[in-house]
Amino acid sequence: MGQEAANVRSSVLEQEQSVGERTRLAWLGMILAPGMGAIRTARAASRLGGAERMLSASLTELEGAGMPAAAAQFCFDGRALRAADDELQRVREAGGQILTLDEDAYPDALRNIYDPPPVLWVRGNVDLLCRPGIGVVGTRHPSPYGAGMAEVLSRDLAARGLVIFSGMARGVDTAAHKGALAARDGRTVAIWGTSIDVIYPKENKRLAEEIVSSGGAIVSEFPLGTFPAPQNFPIRNRIISGLSVGVLVIEAGEHSGTRVTARCAMEQNRDVYAVPGNVTNKNAWGPNTLIKQGAKLTATWEDVWEDLPSQVRLALEDELEGGSASNRSGMASLFSSADLPEAERAILEHLRQDESLQLDELMERLEGRLESPEIFTALFELELAGHVRQMPGKNYLRTM
Repeated sequence: MGQEAANVRSSVLEQEQSVGERTRLAWLGMILAPGMGAIRTARAASRLGGAERMLSASLTELEGAGMPAAAAQFCFDGRALRAADDELQRVREAGGQILTLDEDAYPDALRNIYDPPPVLWVRGNVDLLCRPGIGVVGTRHPSPYGAGMAEVLSRDLAARGLVIFSGMARGVDTAAHKGALAARDGRTVAIWGTSIDVIYPKENKRLAEEIVSSGGAIVSEFPLGTFPAPQNFPIRNRIISGLSVGVLVIEAGEHSGTRVTARCAMEQNRDVYAVPGNVTNKNAWGPNTLIKQGAKLTATWEDVWEDLPSQVRLALEDELEGGSASNRSGMASLFSSADLPEAERAILEHLRQDESLQLDELMERLEGRLESPEIFTALFELELAGHVRQMPGKNYLRTM
């Protein structure tokens, strides 16, 4: 059996000659072995002196590295390599790729959590995993207020260069992804509790394709063909928080999975933000409780932006000032201004979301086009509709 196993492993390795590919196959083989989860796999690789050592280790060495007997046998007799090689080929045929824990492209933020996934299955733009982003999570059954806040905040944050990480579940997650896509140049990453080839929920198939086609990504730590088992979703929540600079909670019940993500964020030393809710709404329990426990009360994108680590905020501001600001200032809107009265449209043309405009300057710009009473009336109507917000000193911001 020992010689046969060696021949099998040698045969596979002849097909995959590069060191990087051999290491990738070793990680894949270990994670596919029975009884091997994220922690066991990472621990075994460390004890062996590297994942690639699995390819030549004896059965005794594999068991000594902490592998269960079935997993050690699976690796030793060549079945792990065959399974890994097959999985890698199918992933590539599906347009995806594999990232392993010791690759440079693996996101450092995720690598440094307690139990990082040794292998990530990715479809789409893998570079986004290393960019700063905010995790947006919440109930699958949001109120119109909750869904609207998720969409608006995600759009505004994405418009400023932050990646929106979420789980593409029904409700708040879906609204967050849609909000990010509504921003010009907005990017979003969906972390699934299924494999990258099993869309869940099925009604989000179009959203999943839009995420990838717009330059976003779909990520999973589960092999191809993994269906939506309930236990997978709390497991994946640590990835949402692990990839993020901070996690924003929008509506969540007392016993919801969102609390798992918030707890993971706290354990990973991530910032936690929460949108306050109506105390008579049971889904307000989660964010309101988090605020009492020290989460940052969040009503607008500025509440998150001002609280970002200074090096992250400065880097994003440099990007905006470096040429993309003009593109982002014309962010896609969640409403159509074509149906607004002419005076309101004229005002919106001069207002931006990232820089306020003083009333006197606005009136000066509109001189000859609108009279003062028309401007005051239009601003009042826009404020009532939530399209414009007045700041101290009669400064105005466009909010939609």
